[in-house]
Amino acid sequence: MPKAKSEKQTRTAPLVHGAAELSSVIVDGHSSKLRGKNGFLGDDANKKTFQLKLEELRKLMRMDGKDPLGRTPTKELSKKKIDAFLCGDDVGAVAIVMAAIEGFAQDFAAVIEKFLKDNAWSKTERIVVGGGFRQGRVGELAIARTQILLNASGLGVELVPIVHHADEAGLIGAVYLMPDWMLNGHEAILAVDIGGTNVRAGIVEFGKGKSRDLDETQVRKSILWRHADDEPSRTATISKLASMIEELIGEATASQLRLAPLIGIGCPGVIEADGSITRGGQNLPGGNWESDHFNLPLELKKAIPQIGGDDTFIMMHNDAVVQGLSQMPQMKDVANWAVLTIGTGLGNAHFTNRTREKK
Repeated sequence: MPKAKSEKQTRTAPLVHGAAELSSVIVDGHSSKLRGKNGFLGDDANKKTFQLKLEELRKLMRMDGKDPLGRTPTKELSKKKIDAFLCGDDVGAVAIVMAAIEGFAQDFAAVIEKFLKDNAWSKTERIVVGGGFRQGRVGELAIARTQILLNASGLGVELVPIVHHADEAGLIGAVYLMPDWMLNGHEAILAVDIGGTNVRAGIVEFGKGKSRDLDETQVRKSILWRHADDEPSRTATISKLASMIEELIGEATASQLRLAPLIGIGCPGVIEADGSITRGGQNLPGGNWESDHFNLPLELKKAIPQIGGDDTFIMMHNDAVVQGLSQMPQMKDVANWAVLTIGTGLGNAHFTNRTREKK
């Protein structure tokens, strides 16, 4: 019978990026390559899909001489503006937005049905819906309508909006990448959420307890960098990210907050065990990150070799996985669950909760 690893061995063992086995869950899969009517299945239900639905309806209204949403191009309508149409007095504007929601919900329900036919998703009990689209009233109504359609189809799956704001969920979920031993003596970690437009870094506080429940985890402070405005190189991206993290370390030190020596990263794409990206990194700052000559965790570790006097550990995983992990406290009553993040694309990941041994 193999001997259990000592705490010292555990502390010095390399952490695996994109790991399938985490302390609380098994990541059954993510970034599915299932095909839909428009290419990858994710192309059938995302922010662009809703915009296309809305634009098609506006064109029909213009044929009759009037567009109740005015002259602003559909791509320039913010979530806040579209939500305002729903609450306005113009019934035509309300009707056109509601029709777009209905069209999107039908497509979204069809996408979910296809996911549920996949072996990895066949036992799914609950699906968390995250991403920027979920934040507005339109997104909430689309999720609710999709649930009704799924019920009508006889699918016994529950659809729930993600609890945290998408900006914070992408940071909070990084706590669940942390190995158990780091809970002892620490109160927070550093987290990074990398996207095609923004990079956000933050201090995620998880409290002083040794429990893995982490129900009160929260973002203590965060910094946003809209890299799309700067169009930086990969080298400049690492430099900027390191300066953001150093600022957060200074903030934690000033607040006497005990940081674990870990940087948890959520990043688009398929993340390999060595931290390389094999698919989905083409839209990241500085160009394609799918390169044998570029490894974000290694580069960041060079820039931030220590945190609080301890050697820095870095764990990177797919961004949909990390966002989904933020929902862990609400997933204790199910065994199999998933996350779909609606944004520029449709991120996806599936989880099986691990049975914790009683001590």
